[in-house]
Amino acid sequence: MDKLQKLMRSCRCGVFLTINEHRDYYQGVEKTLSDRYGRGCDPDIEADVRAKMIELNTIIEIHFYPDTPIGFYEIFHYDLDIALTKALECIERKRNTTGA
Repeated sequence: MDKLQKLMRSCRCGVFLTINEHRDYYQGVEKTLSDRYGRGCDPDIEADVRAKMIELNTIIEIHFYPDTPIGFYEIFHYDLDIALTKALECIERKRNTTGA
């Protein structure tokens, strides 16, 4: 919970956590990722992470707006703790780069 709380405090706008929404639509992990691929802070989902997501039939998505209600990032993973770490690293990288 600490990482989630830190992410919420780090974002000036919304933070959305979605777990396995693809199952609600009877859609596979591969199809879901191909439809949404490339919109995240780190546009490449590592091959081993993607394979594990498919194996586990698990998609954890964190969609967050660190600075404005129109600028967002998405992180996809199979592990919630790792996804939260990646989201926090994304914000840190952005702020170190832009000075925001």
